[in-house]
Order: sequence, then structure tokens, then C-alpha cells
Amino acid sequence: MKISIITATYNSAATITDCLQSVASQSYSPIQHIIIDGDSKDDTLQKIKDFNKENISIVSEPDKGIYDAMNKGIRLATGDIIGILNSDDFYTDDQVVSDVVKLFKKEKTDAVYADIDMVGQVDTSKIKRKWRSGPFKPNAFLWGWMPPHPTLFLKKEVYEKYGIFDLALKTSADYELMLRFLYKHRIKVAYLPRVIIKMRTGGFSDSSLRHRLFANKEDKLAWKKNGLKPYFFTTYLKPIRKVVQYF
Repeated sequence: MKISIITATYNSAATITDCLQSVASQSYSPIQHIIIDGDSKDDTLQKIKDFNKENISIVSEPDKGIYDAMNKGIRLATGDIIGILNSDDFYTDDQVVSDVVKLFKKEKTDAVYADIDMVGQVDTSKIKRKWRSGPFKPNAFLWGWMPPHPTLFLKKEVYEKYGIFDLALKTSADYELMLRFLYKHRIKVAYLPRVIIKMRTGGFSDSSLRHRLFANKEDKLAWKKNGLKPYFFTTYLKPIRKVVQYF
């Protein structure tokens, strides 16, 4: 099974090398690493070019934001399985992709997700918070649960069948996509019970997550767009559940 990893960048010179190295060090092969850059003004592109790996492809042009960049990457992906690794994040070890693929094969699943450690912006050995997802239960979405999107690997055919990120949603596009795939269409999902990503606090992933904690209006819209009624627990308790899950 070929893997495609998509990384969206914009002025990511401070962190992109760690991201690139974590993908390049994976024991699994083949991996296609797609960099979608939003026309960075710092040394991001030069650092990517200096890394000089054959499996890296780069597109650099203005975009409409992070989810537009991810959509571009999905369209360019040639892998059977697609993962998204943000430029501030990195894999915890060289067996991550191998373990993900093993679970795909074992469970014959459409998606795999795992756990995250949120670490210091500079000292990445310092764990500040932990996100432990737990086994998947579709109705958990009614209580505000969601898997950590940076850990989610999906078969390309899922995107082809059910669509990509909805750019109309500014802070909840990843939530809406997971709601659509996992809850509405009930794709088959498997949980890998280990930490596979370290997320820098203060980076894009962390900032996006913080915004989503209180993005209840957009989350309700995500349900409406999918023809789903925002249940009582989703409408009123989800922000509380998310805060508890995050901290």
C-alpha cells in the first residue's frame, strides 16, 4: 500500500525540518510527501529544497487557507492511504506509518486514528498535555467526541466517494469532514492505541484546536450541512466535553 503524506506550510521555517525528517525517517516505503506551500515569505521553501529527498513534491502558490492547501494535496495524492502532517508537528518514531498500515490491513478498515502529545514549542521533550482518544464509538459524536484530526489516516477512496474539506467552514472544516465520514457515512474506523504525533503548542495545529473548542456555531453548521439535527448534547455540552478532552 502506497502512503501519501500531505503537509501544508506557510512561513514554517522554524519547524519544517523536524516535520520533514520525521517523514523521511519512517521505516515504511513507499511514502509520497506532498508539500503545499502558501507562498511563504521566509526560508521555508529553501529548507525543503535543501532537504533534497526524491519522494518530496512541492507546490508553492497563494491559497485560500489551510484547508484549501489540504484539498490541493488530496487531489495530488497518488497513495492508497492519505495522512496529513502539519508543519508544526512530527511523528514520534520511525514505526508510525508501518504500524498504521499494519492496522489497516489487519482490520480491513477505511480509516485509522491514534493519540497525540502536545509539547513545548522549543523543548519538544516536554509534554504539556495529552490527548488519548480511546476506541471509536459512532454515537460519541453526540457527546462532543472527535478523534484528533492530525492522527487520522484515510483511504483515498473515502475522499473520492464522500468529498474533501468544505472551505465554507473556517475553523471546523476538519470536524465537519470527520463528522461526515465517521458519523454520517459510517466508514469503518480502527483505533491505534499509542501516541504517533507530537504537536507543538502555539503552532497551527494547537491554535486550530483551541479555536474549535469554542466554535460551537460552526460545529452546529457542520451537522446542518450533513442533513443532521444537532442533538441536545451536541448543542449544549460539546464545548464542555471538548475542553475536558483537550486539557
